[in-house]
Amino acid sequence: MPHERFEFTGEGGHQLAAALDTPDGPVKAFALFAHCFTCGKDVLAAKRIAVALAGKGIATLRFDFTGLGSSEGDFANSTFSSNVADLVRAADHLRETRKAPAILIGHSLGGAAILAAAGRIPEAKAVVTIAAPSDPAHVTHFFKDRVEDIRTQGEGVVSLAGRPFRIKREFLDDVAEQNLMAQVKALHKALLVMHSPTDDTVGIDNATNIFVAARHPKSFVSLNGADHLLSGKQDAAYVADVIGAWAERYVDLAAPSTEAASGPRNVVVQETRAGKFQQIVTTGPHRMLADEPVAVGGDDTGPGPYDFLLTGLGACTSMTMRMYADRKQLPVDRITVTLQHSKIHAKDCAECETRDGMLDQIDRVIRIEGALDADQRQRLMEIADKCPVHRTLTSEVRIVTKAAE
Repeated sequence: MPHERFEFTGEGGHQLAAALDTPDGPVKAFALFAHCFTCGKDVLAAKRIAVALAGKGIATLRFDFTGLGSSEGDFANSTFSSNVADLVRAADHLRETRKAPAILIGHSLGGAAILAAAGRIPEAKAVVTIAAPSDPAHVTHFFKDRVEDIRTQGEGVVSLAGRPFRIKREFLDDVAEQNLMAQVKALHKALLVMHSPTDDTVGIDNATNIFVAARHPKSFVSLNGADHLLSGKQDAAYVADVIGAWAERYVDLAAPSTEAASGPRNVVVQETRAGKFQQIVTTGPHRMLADEPVAVGGDDTGPGPYDFLLTGLGACTSMTMRMYADRKQLPVDRITVTLQHSKIHAKDCAECETRDGMLDQIDRVIRIEGALDADQRQRLMEIADKCPVHRTLTSEVRIVTKAAE
């Protein structure tokens, strides 16, 4: 299967090493995988599951958390919360470069991190935990004899999986403050809990806690005979098979159509419930976030409604000018359109019919790069006003609203 390696910027500004396993054919969906506590993206379970999912048309991104594997930073400065933030950054990177993950998968403590991050990744529809603890503080059991020393001294070196790791008091405080079960109750996504009843690292009772706290739709699959790290190749293959089959009910895994869509596409805007104003906007195969700035009560996770309005006008302006320039064979190198929306007093607009109250004003600045003469530039500026969106905004518009059946 095709395999890409790259880096993206984590929450702390460090470059995090990532790997993306993609299908030979069309990508049906993207998944994000979170590895176990001191593992890395190349741990056998992660690699095997990612490769197997690629065989089912699911591209899977896995990466090394801060200070692990090939990623920059100091592991001692990371916390559970910073790992969650890095998962959100990884999803952001997928959204910006390919498509946001529809499936979230977490192994061991990575499963707890995925549950905590899921509410901040609105496009994700299916969440999978594998041998995950129901409380992130469970990880401190592996070095419980050093916890008091770390709290007293501020940090300490512990042995995990035969390797030394420096743990700080901040890490202990952070995991102690997590309320993961409250986040599970508010998940509002399909959940698949996978756990071995003979797991002697993270007991099966953790799976019970997660499953009971979650709302439907939820499913549980026993990984009978598997160890905590899924070291058996057949166990990783089984996990991938189950995820692929289960996710079909919640994620559209149909092969992307190669036929051009006929007629106008619908734009669907739906609340994510991850913030006060955050929305997920879908049109055709494209998905993006909409939000409001922090100053007006939003989280600023995406453009605001007027930003989208200006985007439509700006894109239409540039495209229309480009079509004209190409048709007339004008030497236009690049067109840049900068827009801003504001409110003005109607009395300050000399050419406006309305004289009272406030009016909407859109300021549009167009930069045309290329060896054009004055007449050519003037004609292109006139063409800008002929773009369909401009005409829509300056004409009478009828909006028909009705309740969905």
